[in-house]
Amino acid sequence: MIEIGSRKNKYTYNAYHIVKSFFPGEEIIQKVDEKQEPLVAVRLPGGSCFSLAPEEIHIDAAGFGTEEAYEQAVKREVTRRLYRHLSEETGRELAWGTLTGVRPTKIPMEQLEQGASEEAAASFMMENYYVSPEKARLAAEVAARENALLSRLDCEKGFSLYAGIPFCPSVCSYCSFSSSPIGEWKDRVDAYLDALIKELRWIGAHTEGRRPNTVYIGGGTPTTLGPAQLERLLRAISESFDLSGLLEFTVEAGRPDSITEEKLKVLKEFPVSRISVNPQTMQQKTLDLVGRRHTVEQTVAAFELARKLGFDNINMDLIAGLPGETICDMEDTLRQIEALAPDSLTVHALAIKRAARYGQEGRTADLHAEITGMVEAAYASARRMGLAPYYLYRQKNIAGNFENTGYAELDKAGIYNILIMEEKQTILAAGAGASTKILLRDPIRKEGGKEANLVRAENVKNINDYIARIDEMIERKEKWLWR
Repeated sequence: MIEIGSRKNKYTYNAYHIVKSFFPGEEIIQKVDEKQEPLVAVRLPGGSCFSLAPEEIHIDAAGFGTEEAYEQAVKREVTRRLYRHLSEETGRELAWGTLTGVRPTKIPMEQLEQGASEEAAASFMMENYYVSPEKARLAAEVAARENALLSRLDCEKGFSLYAGIPFCPSVCSYCSFSSSPIGEWKDRVDAYLDALIKELRWIGAHTEGRRPNTVYIGGGTPTTLGPAQLERLLRAISESFDLSGLLEFTVEAGRPDSITEEKLKVLKEFPVSRISVNPQTMQQKTLDLVGRRHTVEQTVAAFELARKLGFDNINMDLIAGLPGETICDMEDTLRQIEALAPDSLTVHALAIKRAARYGQEGRTADLHAEITGMVEAAYASARRMGLAPYYLYRQKNIAGNFENTGYAELDKAGIYNILIMEEKQTILAAGAGASTKILLRDPIRKEGGKEANLVRAENVKNINDYIARIDEMIERKEKWLWR
């Protein structure tokens, strides 16, 4: 057991995640005590302790424009000191150093926007956050590519549109998304589409002449809809929005067992430019174990069918660390993926806390090494296919220090994926569980005194509640839209 005590609550997040990354299998107890002397005190297994008193922080407050900036600098120094202690204690370094957030590319992005070179941005991450050279170069490369892609957007007057379909053929056992088996909701799908289209038409009527730069239909699995239902949804979008400024229109076809020729032909009737055919793995034993309920052969057939019908931007998703899989399994999966030659490849690292549910609790250290090897193998495979990394994010609240990375051909990158991470443009989202992100013209002051230029309007996740409360979902957006 590990105990973490902090004088202020703002130190607890970073302290917890740094400690958890070094000791993924240990139980951690946290407490905040404003009267304790150290800013942070940590008692490690075996009795070793870390303690940092305020007088040990040598940062001059006069060098910062605001108290908030000074406090952020103190928090960073506390995290750095704790990291160095844990690294010396364990003899290990973490690939992402002191970074605990989901958006490590934010740091090199800021450096690039200030005129730094890609190499200088990577060096900044290594020196200030102890990021490994490999990950620092990856983050800087992704940030540079994101910058180039985002420059094509109209961030001031444009927006992106998301529509969510919360149904799947079956729910995979590792899934954390809000989705439900289509079989349990077949009698309510049309009612759901009624509500979704009402929300989409309202958004279209209130965009004030603006045009979406990207459209993304996700889920769930949108192709669980029947052909007529898909056509109805796509037609509503086409009629409600001016799509002449589109850079990308993605439909997350996802599950191979939901893809049919008739559905793909429906997509072809509209300006859909990018789809996903997601195997997650090409190992049949794993597909059966996690409840995917489709075969490797179905994945190949769905991909080849999409190619035959003219889809020239197909993404495939993989997950590193699925239960029972080894690096050899991942290498075999990658060999099969390379034979198909997708236009983009997205590689997710399974959170160890989810992997533990499959009876792998005692393999935490082994899993870390296995997943690391799988991620590295995927990186090499993507390079062999001529795919370059274009977006990257890290999973929240996990032990493992891993990242999820998207690779793509130069002109086939998923722009919407970047927007979700970088928050450079308003995203208007419709559907159960959908999250609208509105960039404000003028920042607002939030609780605690912080300024914010982005607000979120969340839709309820429950499908029945969404249908019943659709007018309320619309009102949540109306308060902030184009403010």
